[in-house]
Amino acid sequence: MKNLSLVAYLDIKESLRARWFYVYAFVFGGLMGLFFISGITDSVVMGFTGLSRLLLVFIQVTIIILPIFILITTVKSISSDRESNVLEYMLSFPISLSEYYWGKLLGRFITVFFPVIVALFVGVAWGLFKGGQMPWAMILLYSALIFSICAVFLGIAFLISTMVKSHDIALGLSFTVWIVLLAFIDVALIGLMMQNRVSDEVILTIAMLNPLEAFRIGAIALFDPELTVIGPVAYYLLDSLGHTFLMIYAVVYPIFLGVIFALLGYAVFKKRDIL
Repeated sequence: MKNLSLVAYLDIKESLRARWFYVYAFVFGGLMGLFFISGITDSVVMGFTGLSRLLLVFIQVTIIILPIFILITTVKSISSDRESNVLEYMLSFPISLSEYYWGKLLGRFITVFFPVIVALFVGVAWGLFKGGQMPWAMILLYSALIFSICAVFLGIAFLISTMVKSHDIALGLSFTVWIVLLAFIDVALIGLMMQNRVSDEVILTIAMLNPLEAFRIGAIALFDPELTVIGPVAYYLLDSLGHTFLMIYAVVYPIFLGVIFALLGYAVFKKRDIL
C-alpha cells in the first residue's frame, strides 16, 4: 500500500510538471470564468435559472471536452514510461507490477478529476454569492456523473496504454475511441432507425451501452426528469427503467465499465513483455 501511494504521488508530481495539466485546468477554469462574465447565472433559458442554468451549460461542455482530454493525456502514461525506460527504472526498485499499475491509475485519476470538480464548486460558490439557491441533490449527482465518466475513460486509456508500445499509436487509438463513442454510434443508430431493419428497443439498448450516452441521459435527467428534450424515446426509457433506476444506471454503469477495462489493462500489462 505504501508503494502504491508513492507511485501515485510520483505520477501526480509528473502531471503537475507537464503542460497538459495546466491547459486542462485552464480550460475548465476558463470556461467557468467565461460563464460568469457572460452572466449565465443571471439568465433564464428554457425555464432554467441561476445555478441550474450554469450546471446545464457546464455539463454540455464536459461531455465533449472531458473524455478526449482524459484519453490523450493518459494513453501514453505507461507506453511513454516504456519508451523512455522509466518503467524499467521503476521496476528495479522493490515495487510490484500491481503497485506500479494501480498507483499510476490512482495518481492519474486524481489529476483528471480534481480540476473539473474544483471548477464545478467554484461555479456553485459564485452562484451562491449571486443569490442563487443550493441544489444539493443536483450537485451531488453531477459530481457522481463526473466521477463515473472519469473512471470509464481512464480504464479505456490504461487498457490502450498497456496494449501498444508506441504512444503515437496510443494517441491514434484514443482519438478513434472518442470519435466512435461520440459520433459514429449515433450516426449508425440513426441510419438503422431510418431503415427500420432493427427494432427500436434493440437500437435504444445498444445506445445505452455507450457510456457517453448513459452520461448524457443521466445529465439530461438531472434538469429534465421527464426527458422531454429527447422526444418519444423518453417514454420508452422512463417506462422501462424509471427515473431513479435511470440515474443509478448512468452513474454505476460507466464505473463498472471503467473497472472492467482497468482490470483487462492490468491483465495485459502482466502477461506481455512490459519492457
